[in-house]
Amino acid sequence: MAKKGNIATVLAFEKKLVPSDGFMYGTTWGKRHEDNSSQPLKLLEKSVRGTISNRLKAAIKNDPLKLNAEVEKPNLQRVDSCALGTNQDTLKLNFTLKVLSGVQQPSACNHHEFNSKYTQAAEAYIESEGFTELAKRYAINIANARFLWRNRVGVENIEVNVKTSGTDQQWTFDASKLSTRDFSANSPDIAALAGRIAAALSGKTDFVLLEINAYAQVGKAQDIYPSEELVLDKSNSKGGKSKILYNVNNVAAMHSQKIGNALRTIDTWYPDFEEVSTGPIAIEPYGAVTNLGIAYRNPKAKADFFTLFDKFALGEELENKNDEHYVMAVLVRGGVFGESGKE
Repeated sequence: MAKKGNIATVLAFEKKLVPSDGFMYGTTWGKRHEDNSSQPLKLLEKSVRGTISNRLKAAIKNDPLKLNAEVEKPNLQRVDSCALGTNQDTLKLNFTLKVLSGVQQPSACNHHEFNSKYTQAAEAYIESEGFTELAKRYAINIANARFLWRNRVGVENIEVNVKTSGTDQQWTFDASKLSTRDFSANSPDIAALAGRIAAALSGKTDFVLLEINAYAQVGKAQDIYPSEELVLDKSNSKGGKSKILYNVNNVAAMHSQKIGNALRTIDTWYPDFEEVSTGPIAIEPYGAVTNLGIAYRNPKAKADFFTLFDKFALGEELENKNDEHYVMAVLVRGGVFGESGKE
């Protein structure tokens, strides 16, 4: 167990997977590869009259008169929405992904001895593993179009095209044939894409820039789901919209953070993975899945990032390679991981 004071109090790592925002366009499946066939999707504003559907207090729900009075109240809402045009049946999502090297060097570290030990440990991992396992998982999450999120559900066809900047190298994947539940998929194209990612992460190349276009045949005029904005200032919510969707220069879009979360959903090494139906979870220091309200990597089980990282960075051997993969994946994610100087 690492003793207090052996870990840097100022310790930060820059993220090594850097996606752009994802921009959304409408097209048709048969013409998806034709120039000028895609049109930017714009947000629409709707005014709707909803019904009261939330849980009510016992005094109201047990009194028919009070219940009727409550139900009669109009639930008026103004919301953003997004949909394909009447002659469009396919969503096109376009974004770029930059993969950087240098994970063995923290962007900030105020403890020279710790920095030296960590660098040795990280370089040993790179020498033995070369990021091949992580790169394969990132490549599969690109190929299976996990980053489409809700737009991936109930589609007829999904295609992902990946191009490398500055070269003629590109790959096309039929995402509908690739599972999002495991990482057992193998193909020459996945291996080639993973090789480019691994080369960048391990420092064989300084970086690689990928341009990714995903096509999802969702159906004519069907709803599309951009990212939803988190509205922190609700002081003017009475006259405002109850749902605000993300757009960039009037083009519907998906947050880069949401795309990044999908790409790093590779953790199948957390405790009880075989016993739960969650499937892979995003790489997080405590294995947090916020929509379920669960932290799968509880410090009591000594499976959280900080417990494992403190051992790994000081040269202690972890129980298995999967723990090393997880630790390095968190560092690829980036973050501030310094030890508090206070008790």
